[in-house]
Amino acid sequence: MGMQRTEVVVTGLGAITPLGGDVKSTWEALLAGESGIRGGVLRGHEDTGLPDTVGGTMAVDPAELLTPVQARRLDRSQQAALAAAAEAWADAGAPDVDPDRLASAIGTGIGGVRTLLKEDDVLETAGIRRVSPRTVPMLMPNAAAALISIEYGARAGVYTPVSACSSGAEAIALGARLIRAGEADVVIAGGTEAAITPITVAGFVQAQALSRHAAEPASASRPFAADRSGFVLSEGAAVVVLESAEHADARGAHVHAVLAGAGIAADAHHITAPAPDGSGQVSAMRKALAQAGLPPERISHVNAHATGTPVGDTAEAHAIAKVFGRATVTAPKAALGHLFGAAGAIEALIAVLSVEHGVIPPTRNLTTAGVDPAIDLVLGLDVVTQRRDVPQEAVLSNSFGFGGQNVSLVVTRAERHMSRTAPPAP
Repeated sequence: MGMQRTEVVVTGLGAITPLGGDVKSTWEALLAGESGIRGGVLRGHEDTGLPDTVGGTMAVDPAELLTPVQARRLDRSQQAALAAAAEAWADAGAPDVDPDRLASAIGTGIGGVRTLLKEDDVLETAGIRRVSPRTVPMLMPNAAAALISIEYGARAGVYTPVSACSSGAEAIALGARLIRAGEADVVIAGGTEAAITPITVAGFVQAQALSRHAAEPASASRPFAADRSGFVLSEGAAVVVLESAEHADARGAHVHAVLAGAGIAADAHHITAPAPDGSGQVSAMRKALAQAGLPPERISHVNAHATGTPVGDTAEAHAIAKVFGRATVTAPKAALGHLFGAAGAIEALIAVLSVEHGVIPPTRNLTTAGVDPAIDLVLGLDVVTQRRDVPQEAVLSNSFGFGGQNVSLVVTRAERHMSRTAPPAP
Protein backbone atom coordinates (compact mmCIF):
# COMPACT_ATOMS: atom_id res chain seq x y z
CA MET A 1 0.00 0.00 0.00
CA GLY A 2 1.52 3.35 -1.12
CA MET A 3 1.81 6.49 0.94
CA GLN A 4 -1.25 8.73 1.03
CA ARG A 5 -0.87 11.86 -1.08
CA THR A 6 -0.70 15.15 0.82
CA GLU A 7 -3.93 17.05 0.29
CA VAL A 8 -3.75 20.81 -0.29
CA VAL A 9 -6.59 23.00 0.94
CA VAL A 10 -7.42 26.70 0.55
CA THR A 11 -7.90 28.44 3.90
CA GLY A 12 -7.52 32.13 3.02
CA LEU A 13 -8.72 34.43 0.22
CA GLY A 14 -7.72 38.02 -0.60
CA ALA A 15 -8.22 40.26 -3.62
CA ILE A 16 -8.25 43.80 -4.96
CA THR A 17 -9.74 44.04 -8.44
CA PRO A 18 -11.56 46.32 -10.89
CA LEU A 19 -14.82 45.05 -9.35
CA GLY A 20 -13.98 45.67 -5.71
CA GLY A 21 -11.41 46.41 -3.04
CA ASP A 22 -11.74 42.99 -1.42
CA VAL A 23 -13.04 39.46 -2.02
CA LYS A 24 -16.62 40.13 -0.87
CA SER A 25 -17.21 43.20 -3.04
CA THR A 26 -15.52 41.58 -6.07
CA TRP A 27 -17.60 38.41 -5.75
CA GLU A 28 -20.89 40.24 -5.22
CA ALA A 29 -20.28 42.52 -8.21
CA LEU A 30 -19.34 39.56 -10.40
CA LEU A 31 -22.50 37.66 -9.45
CA ALA A 32 -24.60 40.78 -10.06
CA GLY A 33 -23.25 41.03 -13.60
CA GLU A 34 -21.48 44.35 -13.03
CA SER A 35 -18.46 45.60 -14.99
CA GLY A 36 -15.14 46.86 -13.67
CA ILE A 37 -14.06 48.34 -17.01
CA ARG A 38 -13.70 52.13 -17.25
CA GLY A 39 -12.95 54.57 -20.05
CA GLY A 40 -10.23 57.18 -20.39
CA VAL A 41 -7.69 55.37 -18.22
CA LEU A 42 -4.72 57.01 -19.98
CA ARG A 43 -5.91 60.61 -20.06
CA GLY A 44 -3.04 63.02 -20.61
CA HIS A 45 -1.28 60.82 -23.15
CA GLU A 46 -3.34 61.75 -26.20
CA ASP A 47 -0.27 63.29 -27.89
CA THR A 48 1.21 59.78 -28.24
CA GLY A 49 -1.48 58.80 -30.72
CA LEU A 50 -3.01 56.28 -28.31
CA PRO A 51 -6.72 55.70 -28.95
CA ASP A 52 -9.28 56.30 -26.20
CA THR A 53 -8.24 53.57 -23.82
CA VAL A 54 -10.54 51.47 -21.67
CA GLY A 55 -9.12 49.46 -18.79
CA GLY A 56 -9.92 47.70 -15.57
CA THR A 57 -8.36 49.97 -12.98
CA MET A 58 -8.63 48.82 -9.38
CA ALA A 59 -11.89 49.83 -7.71
CA VAL A 60 -9.93 50.98 -4.67
CA ASP A 61 -6.49 52.61 -4.66
CA PRO A 62 -4.25 50.00 -2.97
CA ALA A 63 -2.16 52.80 -1.45
CA GLU A 64 -5.16 53.65 0.74
CA LEU A 65 -4.97 50.19 2.33
CA LEU A 66 -1.36 50.70 3.45
CA THR A 67 0.43 53.20 5.65
CA PRO A 68 1.57 56.35 3.78
CA VAL A 69 5.25 55.46 4.28
CA GLN A 70 4.71 51.90 3.05
CA ALA A 71 2.75 53.08 0.02
CA ARG A 72 5.44 55.59 -1.02
CA ARG A 73 8.10 52.89 -1.05
CA LEU A 74 6.17 50.42 -3.22
CA ASP A 75 5.21 50.15 -6.86
CA ARG A 76 1.45 49.94 -7.45
CA SER A 77 1.72 46.23 -8.25
CA GLN A 78 3.45 45.63 -4.91
CA GLN A 79 0.83 47.68 -3.06
CA ALA A 80 -1.92 45.51 -4.56
CA ALA A 81 -0.13 42.29 -3.64
CA LEU A 82 0.35 43.33 -0.02
CA ALA A 83 -3.28 44.42 0.27
CA ALA A 84 -4.56 41.10 -1.10
CA ALA A 85 -2.14 39.12 1.06
CA ALA A 86 -3.26 40.93 4.22
CA GLU A 87 -6.89 40.03 3.51
CA ALA A 88 -6.02 36.41 2.71
CA TRP A 89 -3.85 36.02 5.82
CA ALA A 90 -6.57 37.45 8.07
CA ASP A 91 -9.19 35.26 6.38
CA ALA A 92 -7.03 32.21 7.10
CA GLY A 93 -6.97 33.19 10.77
CA ALA A 94 -3.33 34.35 10.74
CA PRO A 95 -2.01 30.77 10.95
CA ASP A 96 0.53 29.97 13.63
CA VAL A 97 3.14 28.28 11.44
CA ASP A 98 6.85 27.60 11.74
CA PRO A 99 8.54 30.30 9.56
CA ASP A 100 10.74 27.61 8.04
CA ARG A 101 7.55 25.84 6.87
CA LEU A 102 5.93 28.97 5.37
CA ALA A 103 6.62 30.03 1.76
CA SER A 104 5.59 32.87 -0.55
CA ALA A 105 4.84 32.48 -4.29
CA ILE A 106 3.51 35.52 -6.14
CA GLY A 107 3.46 35.61 -9.94
CA THR A 108 3.53 38.70 -12.13
CA GLY A 109 3.78 39.33 -15.84
CA ILE A 110 6.07 42.34 -15.73
CA GLY A 111 6.66 43.61 -12.17
CA GLY A 112 7.07 47.30 -11.38
CA VAL A 113 6.82 48.72 -14.88
CA ARG A 114 5.16 51.94 -13.69
CA THR A 115 8.16 52.66 -11.48
CA LEU A 116 10.57 51.86 -14.31
CA LEU A 117 8.83 54.27 -16.68
CA LYS A 118 8.43 57.03 -14.09
CA GLU A 119 12.04 56.95 -12.91
CA ASP A 120 13.34 56.81 -16.49
CA ASP A 121 11.36 60.00 -17.17
CA VAL A 122 12.89 61.55 -14.03
CA LEU A 123 16.40 60.63 -15.21
CA GLU A 124 15.84 62.17 -18.64
CA THR A 125 14.19 65.37 -17.42
CA ALA A 126 15.85 66.08 -14.06
CA GLY A 127 19.07 64.06 -13.98
CA ILE A 128 20.47 61.25 -11.87
CA ARG A 129 20.23 63.06 -8.52
CA ARG A 130 16.44 63.02 -8.68
CA VAL A 131 16.14 59.28 -9.35
CA SER A 132 14.80 57.40 -6.34
CA PRO A 133 17.28 55.11 -4.56
CA ARG A 134 14.37 52.69 -4.20
CA THR A 135 13.98 52.36 -7.98
CA VAL A 136 15.40 48.83 -8.32
CA PRO A 137 13.48 47.18 -5.45
CA MET A 138 10.33 48.92 -6.70
CA LEU A 139 10.68 47.64 -10.27
CA MET A 140 12.02 44.10 -9.76
CA PRO A 141 9.42 41.41 -10.46
CA ASN A 142 10.26 39.35 -7.35
CA ALA A 143 9.63 42.25 -4.95
CA ALA A 144 5.96 41.45 -4.30
CA ALA A 145 6.74 37.87 -3.29
CA ALA A 146 9.75 39.06 -1.25
CA LEU A 147 7.78 41.78 0.55
CA ILE A 148 5.11 39.24 1.52
CA SER A 149 7.84 36.89 2.71
CA ILE A 150 9.24 39.68 4.90
CA GLU A 151 5.81 40.75 6.17
CA TYR A 152 4.82 37.26 7.33
CA GLY A 153 8.25 35.79 8.07
CA ALA A 154 8.07 33.18 5.30
CA ARG A 155 11.47 31.48 5.24
CA ALA A 156 10.69 28.25 3.37
CA GLY A 157 11.27 30.05 0.09
CA VAL A 158 10.16 33.02 -1.95
CA TYR A 159 9.12 32.35 -5.56
CA THR A 160 8.11 34.52 -8.52
CA PRO A 161 6.74 32.79 -11.61
CA VAL A 162 6.89 35.22 -14.53
CA SER A 163 4.86 33.51 -17.23
CA ALA A 164 2.65 36.21 -18.76
CA CYS A 165 -1.07 35.53 -18.35
CA SER A 166 -0.51 32.25 -16.51
CA SER A 167 1.79 33.69 -13.80
CA GLY A 168 -0.77 33.80 -10.97
CA ALA A 169 -2.08 30.30 -11.65
CA GLU A 170 1.46 28.97 -11.92
CA ALA A 171 2.29 30.47 -8.52
CA ILE A 172 -0.66 28.62 -7.00
CA ALA A 173 0.37 25.38 -8.73
CA LEU A 174 3.91 25.91 -7.41
CA GLY A 175 2.57 26.49 -3.90
CA ALA A 176 0.70 23.18 -4.02
CA ARG A 177 3.86 21.43 -5.23
CA LEU A 178 5.86 22.81 -2.31
CA ILE A 179 3.30 21.46 0.14
CA ARG A 180 3.05 18.07 -1.57
CA ALA A 181 6.85 17.82 -1.70
CA GLY A 182 6.99 18.35 2.06
CA GLU A 183 8.89 21.63 1.76
CA ALA A 184 6.17 23.80 3.33
CA ASP A 185 3.02 23.48 5.42
CA VAL A 186 1.55 26.83 4.34
CA VAL A 187 2.11 28.90 1.18
CA ILE A 188 0.89 32.43 0.48
CA ALA A 189 0.31 32.23 -3.28
CA GLY A 190 -1.20 34.38 -6.01
CA GLY A 191 -0.53 37.02 -8.62
CA THR A 192 -0.32 40.78 -9.03
CA GLU A 193 -0.20 43.27 -11.90
CA ALA A 194 -0.43 47.03 -12.42
CA ALA A 195 0.70 47.61 -15.99
CA ILE A 196 -1.86 49.92 -17.57
CA THR A 197 0.73 52.27 -19.07
CA PRO A 198 1.16 54.00 -22.45
CA ILE A 199 3.91 51.62 -23.58
CA THR A 200 2.09 48.39 -22.68
CA VAL A 201 -1.16 49.61 -24.20
CA ALA A 202 0.67 50.83 -27.33
CA GLY A 203 2.37 47.45 -27.73
CA PHE A 204 -0.91 45.58 -27.48
CA VAL A 205 -2.59 48.06 -29.87
CA GLN A 206 0.15 47.50 -32.44
CA ALA A 207 -0.28 43.74 -32.02
CA GLN A 208 -4.03 44.23 -32.62
CA ALA A 209 -4.76 42.41 -29.36
CA LEU A 210 -6.96 44.98 -27.58
CA SER A 211 -10.73 45.34 -27.83
CA ARG A 212 -11.92 47.85 -30.40
CA HIS A 213 -15.17 48.48 -28.50
CA ALA A 214 -13.73 51.40 -26.54
CA ALA A 215 -16.82 53.55 -27.01
CA GLU A 216 -18.72 51.31 -24.60
CA PRO A 217 -16.32 50.50 -21.72
CA ALA A 218 -18.67 48.16 -19.81
CA SER A 219 -19.19 45.99 -22.90
CA ALA A 220 -15.67 46.22 -24.32
CA SER A 221 -14.59 42.82 -23.00
CA ARG A 222 -16.58 40.16 -24.88
CA PRO A 223 -15.22 36.63 -24.36
CA PHE A 224 -16.81 34.04 -26.64
CA ALA A 225 -19.01 36.68 -28.31
CA ALA A 226 -19.54 36.58 -32.06
CA ASP A 227 -18.29 40.19 -32.30
CA ARG A 228 -15.33 39.96 -29.91
CA SER A 229 -12.31 41.95 -31.04
CA GLY A 230 -9.66 41.67 -28.30
CA PHE A 231 -9.05 41.88 -24.58
CA VAL A 232 -9.19 44.75 -22.08
CA LEU A 233 -6.08 45.30 -19.95
CA SER A 234 -6.75 45.38 -16.20
CA GLU A 235 -4.87 45.52 -12.92
CA GLY A 236 -5.15 44.09 -9.43
CA ALA A 237 -4.06 41.21 -7.25
CA ALA A 238 -5.41 38.00 -5.77
CA VAL A 239 -3.83 35.85 -3.07
CA VAL A 240 -4.81 32.53 -1.53
CA VAL A 241 -3.43 30.79 1.54
CA LEU A 242 -2.69 27.16 0.72
CA GLU A 243 -2.19 24.67 3.50
CA SER A 244 -1.64 20.96 3.94
CA ALA A 245 -4.88 19.37 5.08
CA GLU A 246 -3.06 17.98 8.11
CA HIS A 247 -1.86 21.43 9.19
CA ALA A 248 -5.29 22.99 8.60
CA ASP A 249 -7.02 20.21 10.54
CA ALA A 250 -4.62 20.51 13.45
CA ARG A 251 -5.53 24.15 13.97
CA GLY A 252 -9.23 23.74 13.16
CA ALA A 253 -9.07 26.06 10.14
CA HIS A 254 -12.05 26.82 7.94
CA VAL A 255 -11.47 25.22 4.54
CA HIS A 256 -12.91 27.10 1.56
CA ALA A 257 -12.09 24.37 -0.95
CA VAL A 258 -9.53 21.75 -1.91
CA LEU A 259 -6.86 22.48 -4.53
CA ALA A 260 -7.17 18.98 -5.92
CA GLY A 261 -5.07 19.20 -9.06
CA ALA A 262 -2.75 21.37 -11.13
CA GLY A 263 -1.51 20.79 -14.65
CA ILE A 264 1.26 22.69 -16.45
CA ALA A 265 2.14 22.15 -20.12
CA ALA A 266 3.87 24.06 -22.91
CA ASP A 267 2.86 24.51 -26.54
CA ALA A 268 6.48 24.79 -27.77
CA HIS A 269 4.91 26.44 -30.81
CA HIS A 270 4.88 30.27 -30.98
CA ILE A 271 5.69 33.21 -28.70
CA THR A 272 2.15 34.65 -28.86
CA ALA A 273 -0.17 32.32 -30.80
CA PRO A 274 -1.60 29.14 -29.24
CA ALA A 275 -0.83 25.80 -30.89
CA PRO A 276 -3.46 25.25 -33.63
CA ASP A 277 -4.28 21.75 -32.37
CA GLY A 278 -4.63 22.96 -28.76
CA SER A 279 -2.24 20.23 -27.62
CA GLY A 280 -0.66 22.23 -24.77
CA GLN A 281 -3.99 23.39 -23.38
CA VAL A 282 -5.47 19.90 -23.62
CA SER A 283 -2.39 18.48 -21.86
CA ALA A 284 -2.62 21.00 -18.99
CA MET A 285 -6.30 20.22 -18.42
CA ARG A 286 -5.76 16.46 -18.54
CA LYS A 287 -2.80 16.68 -16.15
CA ALA A 288 -4.90 18.69 -13.65
CA LEU A 289 -7.75 16.17 -13.88
CA ALA A 290 -5.35 13.25 -13.44
CA GLN A 291 -3.77 14.80 -10.37
CA ALA A 292 -7.24 15.46 -8.93
CA GLY A 293 -8.25 11.88 -9.68
CA LEU A 294 -11.37 13.06 -11.50
CA PRO A 295 -12.83 12.10 -14.88
CA PRO A 296 -13.93 15.04 -17.08
CA GLU A 297 -17.63 14.44 -16.38
CA ARG A 298 -17.12 15.24 -12.68
CA ILE A 299 -16.17 18.87 -13.49
CA SER A 300 -19.21 21.08 -12.85
CA HIS A 301 -17.97 23.93 -15.02
CA VAL A 302 -14.82 25.36 -16.59
CA ASN A 303 -13.62 28.84 -15.66
CA ALA A 304 -12.24 29.69 -19.08
CA HIS A 305 -9.16 31.78 -19.79
CA ALA A 306 -11.26 33.39 -22.56
CA THR A 307 -9.73 36.84 -22.99
CA GLY A 308 -11.98 37.96 -25.85
CA THR A 309 -9.50 37.61 -28.72
CA PRO A 310 -10.88 35.98 -31.89
CA VAL A 311 -8.10 33.37 -32.17
CA GLY A 312 -7.55 32.69 -28.47
CA ASP A 313 -11.17 32.03 -27.52
CA THR A 314 -11.68 29.69 -30.47
CA ALA A 315 -8.51 27.74 -29.68
CA GLU A 316 -9.51 27.31 -26.03
CA ALA A 317 -13.06 26.31 -26.97
CA HIS A 318 -11.66 23.56 -29.22
CA ALA A 319 -9.35 22.37 -26.42
CA ILE A 320 -12.18 22.31 -23.86
CA ALA A 321 -14.41 20.39 -26.29
CA LYS A 322 -11.61 17.89 -26.87
CA VAL A 323 -11.28 17.21 -23.13
CA PHE A 324 -14.90 17.50 -21.99
CA GLY A 325 -17.16 17.22 -25.00
CA ARG A 326 -20.08 19.53 -24.20
CA ALA A 327 -18.99 21.67 -21.25
CA THR A 328 -20.48 24.44 -19.13
CA VAL A 329 -18.15 27.44 -19.08
CA THR A 330 -17.96 30.93 -17.63
CA ALA A 331 -15.60 33.78 -18.56
CA PRO A 332 -14.98 36.31 -15.74
CA LYS A 333 -12.80 38.51 -17.95
CA ALA A 334 -16.03 39.90 -19.43
CA ALA A 335 -16.51 41.72 -16.11
CA LEU A 336 -12.93 42.01 -14.83
CA GLY A 337 -10.94 42.50 -17.99
CA HIS A 338 -7.56 40.77 -18.24
CA LEU A 339 -5.46 41.16 -15.08
CA PHE A 340 -2.54 39.61 -16.98
CA GLY A 341 -0.15 38.16 -14.36
CA ALA A 342 -2.88 38.27 -11.70
CA ALA A 343 -5.60 36.79 -13.93
CA GLY A 344 -4.93 33.15 -13.06
CA ALA A 345 -4.95 33.94 -9.35
CA ILE A 346 -8.23 35.89 -9.30
CA GLU A 347 -9.91 33.25 -11.45
CA ALA A 348 -8.65 30.43 -9.21
CA LEU A 349 -10.11 32.40 -6.29
CA ILE A 350 -13.42 32.73 -8.17
CA ALA A 351 -13.38 28.97 -8.79
CA VAL A 352 -12.92 28.42 -5.04
CA LEU A 353 -15.92 30.66 -4.29
CA SER A 354 -17.95 28.85 -6.95
CA VAL A 355 -17.53 25.46 -5.28
CA GLU A 356 -17.88 26.90 -1.78
CA HIS A 357 -21.16 28.71 -2.49
CA GLY A 358 -22.57 26.51 -5.25
CA VAL A 359 -22.92 29.16 -7.94
CA ILE A 360 -21.62 29.77 -11.47
CA PRO A 361 -20.93 33.47 -12.12
CA PRO A 362 -22.44 34.90 -15.32
CA THR A 363 -20.53 35.92 -18.43
CA ARG A 364 -21.33 39.52 -19.42
CA ASN A 365 -21.72 41.05 -22.86
CA LEU A 366 -23.23 38.15 -24.77
CA THR A 367 -26.72 39.61 -25.13
CA THR A 368 -26.29 41.65 -28.32
CA ALA A 369 -24.36 39.54 -30.82
CA GLY A 370 -24.64 36.32 -28.85
CA VAL A 371 -22.12 33.52 -28.49
CA ASP A 372 -19.96 32.81 -31.52
CA PRO A 373 -21.88 30.04 -33.38
CA ALA A 374 -18.61 28.19 -33.97
CA ILE A 375 -18.25 27.90 -30.21
CA ASP A 376 -21.90 27.47 -29.24
CA LEU A 377 -23.35 25.36 -32.05
CA VAL A 378 -20.32 23.59 -33.50
CA LEU A 379 -18.38 22.85 -30.28
CA GLY A 380 -21.39 22.78 -27.97
CA LEU A 381 -19.97 24.96 -25.18
CA ASP A 382 -22.70 26.10 -22.80
CA VAL A 383 -21.59 29.64 -21.92
CA VAL A 384 -23.34 30.78 -18.73
CA THR A 385 -24.90 34.23 -19.19
CA GLN A 386 -27.09 34.31 -16.07
CA ARG A 387 -26.02 33.44 -12.54
CA ARG A 388 -26.68 29.75 -11.84
CA ASP A 389 -27.16 28.55 -8.27
CA VAL A 390 -26.31 24.90 -8.60
CA PRO A 391 -24.01 22.72 -6.41
CA GLN A 392 -20.47 22.69 -7.82
CA GLU A 393 -18.51 19.56 -6.97
CA ALA A 394 -15.40 20.55 -8.92
CA VAL A 395 -14.31 23.46 -11.11
CA LEU A 396 -11.41 23.60 -13.55
CA SER A 397 -9.80 27.01 -14.11
CA ASN A 398 -7.64 27.73 -17.18
CA SER A 399 -4.82 30.25 -17.59
CA PHE A 400 -2.90 30.37 -20.86
CA GLY A 401 -0.04 32.81 -21.46
CA PHE A 402 2.20 34.20 -24.20
CA GLY A 403 5.09 31.81 -24.69
CA GLY A 404 2.72 28.86 -24.93
CA GLN A 405 2.52 28.53 -21.14
CA ASN A 406 -0.60 26.66 -20.05
CA VAL A 407 -1.82 26.13 -16.48
CA SER A 408 -5.03 24.43 -15.36
CA LEU A 409 -6.18 24.15 -11.74
CA VAL A 410 -8.91 21.93 -10.31
CA VAL A 411 -10.65 22.93 -7.07
CA THR A 412 -13.21 20.76 -5.32
CA ARG A 413 -15.73 21.25 -2.54
CA ALA A 414 -14.43 21.07 1.02
CA GLU A 415 -16.91 18.24 1.64
CA ARG A 416 -14.64 16.08 -0.52
CA HIS A 417 -11.81 16.78 1.92
CA MET A 418 -11.71 13.24 3.33
CA SER A 419 -9.23 13.84 6.10
CA ARG A 420 -11.48 16.45 7.76
CA THR A 421 -12.80 13.71 10.05
CA ALA A 422 -9.37 12.37 10.89
CA PRO A 423 -7.84 13.27 14.26
CA PRO A 424 -5.14 15.95 14.16
CA ALA A 425 -1.55 14.87 13.94
CA PRO A 426 0.24 14.62 17.30
